[in-house]
Amino acid sequence: MVLLLVVDLDPELAALRPLGAFFVLRTIGDPAGTSRPALPTLAQVYENRSSDVYGNPLTFRVRKVAGALNAPEPRIAASIAHLGLAARLWSVALGCASVYGRIPDLAPERLRWDPDASAPDELRLDAVTPLPSDAGTIADVVLHGHLEPLARALRSEYRLAGGLLWGNAASALAGAARQLGPDTAARALAAELLAHPLLEGTLDATTLRRRSCCLYYRLPGGGVCGDCCFTRAPRSSPRGASG
Repeated sequence: MVLLLVVDLDPELAALRPLGAFFVLRTIGDPAGTSRPALPTLAQVYENRSSDVYGNPLTFRVRKVAGALNAPEPRIAASIAHLGLAARLWSVALGCASVYGRIPDLAPERLRWDPDASAPDELRLDAVTPLPSDAGTIADVVLHGHLEPLARALRSEYRLAGGLLWGNAASALAGAARQLGPDTAARALAAELLAHPLLEGTLDATTLRRRSCCLYYRLPGGGVCGDCCFTRAPRSSPRGASG
């Protein structure tokens, strides 16, 4: 059990701002940004199966990432897009747990997403409703509420391996905890979450290196990530590397 100091969540989650843009979550009424009520909720994004790139926010995001990185395969861009959204969700949850001792309700129906924007402007929360910040609640909110339906959508469209996606999720979680620096409570919370059945075994318990690859090395000049299962980029895709 991780014990955290509990502070009231303010309506604009202003205490997240000193942590950096990746931890910040705008609210619909936040004067730092404009309200964007026409944006889709993440619940709508996860259920959208439209083949029209402009009618499917997730497809649009993957195409945007592919263009920015000159990705030779859509599934590489899909993996990187997935890693980015997972990192944003974990960062908000861990950041709030760290500075408030609570998290806001981040249900997919309450979060609006702009697939054409970057952090912190791509996410908008409708209102701040506090929830406990224990590992079980965060797992329900982030893992089950977001990352499971996101994984289903990406696997259906881009044939990404489950091992790759849960490796992405675990890597993003560990990365968010590292960004919070010496906050031992946040790191202990991350350790509890990494023991969840969906994430358990995705990282080496000692080094936190991945047991799967996000495919970043397959981008032109990509190389390997700091926690990659490879110590150097393979010359060709090895069997099972995507899992």
